[in-house]
Amino acid sequence: MSLPTATSQQDALSKNSLGVFGVAFLVLAAVAPLTGIVVVTAIGIALGNGGGMVASFIAVTAVLLLFGTGYARMSAELVNAGGFYAFVLRGLGRPAALVTGLVAMIGYNFFVAGAVGTIGFFAQTVIAQLTGLDLHWYLWAIIAVVAAFALSRQGIGFSAKVLGISLVCEVLILLVFDFAVLFTHGFDPAAFNPGIAFSGAVGVGFLFAGNAFVGVEATGLFSEEARDPKRTIPRATFVAIGFIGLFAAFTTWAIVSATGAAQAQDTALGHLEAGDLVFSLSSSYLGSPLTTAMMMLLLVSLFAALMALHNSATRYLYSLSRARILPRSLSRTRANGVPERASIVQFAFATAVAGLFALAGLDPITSLVPSMTGFGTLGIITLQLLAALAIVVHFRRTRDPRLFSTLVAPGIGLLGLAVIVLLAILNFPVLAGSDAPVIAALPLLLLAALAGGLLWAAHLRRNRPEVYEGLNYDLERFEENAPQHVDH
Repeated sequence: MSLPTATSQQDALSKNSLGVFGVAFLVLAAVAPLTGIVVVTAIGIALGNGGGMVASFIAVTAVLLLFGTGYARMSAELVNAGGFYAFVLRGLGRPAALVTGLVAMIGYNFFVAGAVGTIGFFAQTVIAQLTGLDLHWYLWAIIAVVAAFALSRQGIGFSAKVLGISLVCEVLILLVFDFAVLFTHGFDPAAFNPGIAFSGAVGVGFLFAGNAFVGVEATGLFSEEARDPKRTIPRATFVAIGFIGLFAAFTTWAIVSATGAAQAQDTALGHLEAGDLVFSLSSSYLGSPLTTAMMMLLLVSLFAALMALHNSATRYLYSLSRARILPRSLSRTRANGVPERASIVQFAFATAVAGLFALAGLDPITSLVPSMTGFGTLGIITLQLLAALAIVVHFRRTRDPRLFSTLVAPGIGLLGLAVIVLLAILNFPVLAGSDAPVIAALPLLLLAALAGGLLWAAHLRRNRPEVYEGLNYDLERFEENAPQHVDH
């Protein structure tokens, strides 16, 4: 039996293009801090545990840092653009990896379709409000997709620089708001009162706190493009998780302090329909000019998230294509290492899905966005859970003696992620922002991915054994050239 040849120049990603902060910028841009605070955190305060969202963010940060401990150990052994697919392939085997690949492909592609609708809707709303120019949301979405595709073609290093600038701008405007609240009357310590932290729907608050971290798991997708990946990826993972956790908790504390921790939930509920809680508070503390700047930066944040999520989705398509699970042509790259064909297919899918909603005359924010980003979120946190399980199983199978970083910490992280996934399934209509029956049924796609992955594995094993056997080879072939280091 012949195994696939090593990666050729026609399907090779750009090597040594990203350092720790380059990788961190790519994943933090997908998290989109300003979008997360304006949308996700505001909903969590309203529908979850009100002022207790600060504690929820701290708890989820702890869970993800524990998961990150095992993730870092696995990343130090594995260099592959397949991300969590590669982790599950190493830890749980080929059938489970194919299930993971399907979940990743559906989840990330749905998420990008939702991001297309989100930026189209907010571009129409914000630009019409500020300039009077009122174009259809789908036209703005097409403009954003074309711009994101053009920038992505310049290479992953260029993308990291663009996304880094965006990230700095959106973080700075929120920090200005945070310190305006702090210097005006201080932060409300009542946010940590158990009576507030455990008030309302604590599980929903915990779920939306976890939702704000969606994207930080993508560091491993860029391992083949990183410098010294076995050091860079673990460090970038901790930077990303630590930053978003501290920043989200700090900014949420500023928000609930501005409303009063005890009154935060009622205040957020009053602004839920309009979605303007943060902008309303910004007007009071920063004034109209800076609030206008924040609205414009929201569009920048959404564009950065679209570009970053597209990069992640494209690398899953590329990796599955290179392993011959998807058509091999999708793994072809430009001279600068950009997987252009996968990029075209990914954006074509997302734009087509958004176009169907536009042709039907549906409001994107009540139909396209909740359905696509709702399942995208569920799919991605399910990937985190599968990866956590794979990490624990792999290191137990190899009898690794570093018990805390390979069993205890990732094991606790695994349990925490299991709780978040369960909460996401039980509260999916809340997560998706819609109780429409068709949206409530979307979690069933996870079962479809499970069945499809197992059936595809059986098909490959029986009818294309060279591809099935080659999956492990694709996983290992980058180890030879990856820089090695020794733990001390």
